[in-house]
Formats: sequence, structure tokens, C-alpha cells
Amino acid sequence: MTEVQMKPTMPEVELPEPPEPGEEQIDILEAEHEDGTEADDVLREELEQLRAERDELKDRVMRALAEAENVRKRGDRDRREAERYGGSRLARDVLPVHDNLARALSAASQEQREVPSGLIEGVELTMRELLSVFKKHGIERVAPERGDRFDPQLHQAIFEAPLPETKAGDIIEITEVGFTLHDRLLRPAKVGVSSTPATPSISETEPESK
Repeated sequence: MTEVQMKPTMPEVELPEPPEPGEEQIDILEAEHEDGTEADDVLREELEQLRAERDELKDRVMRALAEAENVRKRGDRDRREAERYGGSRLARDVLPVHDNLARALSAASQEQREVPSGLIEGVELTMRELLSVFKKHGIERVAPERGDRFDPQLHQAIFEAPLPETKAGDIIEITEVGFTLHDRLLRPAKVGVSSTPATPSISETEPESK
């Protein structure tokens, strides 16, 4: 018997093919994909909510800043008005002092004024000092003259009367001067106003030529 050295042979083993994804694996992949989509939606909703809250807070801050600016402006305006017009009540109370001094001076005759008198000089000095104080604080006299036009913003008509050689609305008498505090009226000037109707012009009175 011939000795033949036989090499041992390994039996061929077939490797199993990888199994195709079954229904169970597909469900898992789809679930993972859906979970990712839902997470994105949640993040998107949270981002939108944060943006809305940011916009709301920004709007509140802008409104608060605007309100603070308005309060500051109102405070500045009130302070300026208090500085300019805060003494209006005191000024009105002092006006009768001016009126009494003016009556005292108008009661003095021309002869009395020409004669040196400490009383008249004292009254005149007091009047000048009072007017100087008025001017210092922005108080001005409203003293119209006869023939001036009546201004309802500055004058108060206490009577009307027809007066020749005047027109309706002309001031014919001044009974009491008025005063203003800066651009505000403290007291209107009391005046008499003409009620004389306007006379027709010559052309209106001439008969029409035929």
C-alpha cells in the first residue's frame, strides 16, 4: 500500500448572509427619525416663544423709557411755569396797591404838584418803585389810549356809548388799566367802547346818475 500523505482538508462553511431589516428594525429606525423631528419642533417652538418674550420685554422697556421721558418733560414744563407764573396770585393781590397810588396821584391838582410836597413826592417815588418791581418780575401794564381799537384779549368793555367822530369798537374811555404777567393776562383793562355805527361813504350817499 502506497503511503500517500494526505493533508487534512477543512470542510467548507457557508457564512450566513446578513439578514434583511425586518419590520421590527424598520419601526425602530422610523421611531428614531420621528423622535428627532419632534425634538426639532419642540426647539423651534421654544425659540419662537423666547423671541415673543424678548419682543414683549423690548416693547415694555421702550414704553417705560418713553413714559419716563414724558414725565421728565412735564416736570420741566411745570417747573418753568412755576418759575414764571407762580407769583400770579400775589401779583393780583398787589394790583390794588397800584390802583390806590394812581388814584392818589390823579387826585392831586397841577398846582399841588408844582408846590414842593413830601407827600406827593413820596407817593410818586412809591409808584416808580412798584412799577420797577413789576417789571423785574415780568408784570407789564395794559394801558390803552383813546382811539385804540378794542381787543377782547386785553380789554374788558364796561359800557358802550355813541360818540361822534368815532367808529364802533373804538376805545373812548379808560377806567382802569390792566396787567399781564409775561404772556398771560392778569387783569384786563376796563374801558368804554364806542357804539357809533359806521357812516356811509360819499359814493354811497350820492344818487346814481341816470
